[in-house]
Amino acid sequence: MDGTARLFLIAGAISAGLSVAAGAFGAHALTDMVPPERLATFDTAARYQVVHALALFIVGLLIERSASRWLRRAGWLFLAGTVLFSGSLYALVLTDTPGLGAITPIGGVAFIAGWGLLAWGVATRSPRRRGA
Repeated sequence: MDGTARLFLIAGAISAGLSVAAGAFGAHALTDMVPPERLATFDTAARYQVVHALALFIVGLLIERSASRWLRRAGWLFLAGTVLFSGSLYALVLTDTPGLGAITPIGGVAFIAGWGLLAWGVATRSPRRRGA
């Protein structure tokens, strides 16, 4: 198995599990600790994390079928976006530091660019020959 594909598959699986844990933490532990608008922000972070964990998994599977620099770049952007977008929102809610919200749009741009590169990587990939 390709090393980058393995990395994205493992990172996607771990990130998905962490997003479920974060969602449960937000729904059960934070409800009495933070105001509803901050709880909604935490939920947004968890939702975006799980979606992009699945995107990482898809990228890993696609790289296994057809190694592409565009797919690899998409995977790295999904990882960076998760850290910057979801990570900054988690930190913002848990520390009540609104300044961290300035980082969030950078993560959003990484997500958007990742989806664009994923589309480009799929559109331009060469099909694998049977038996090869």
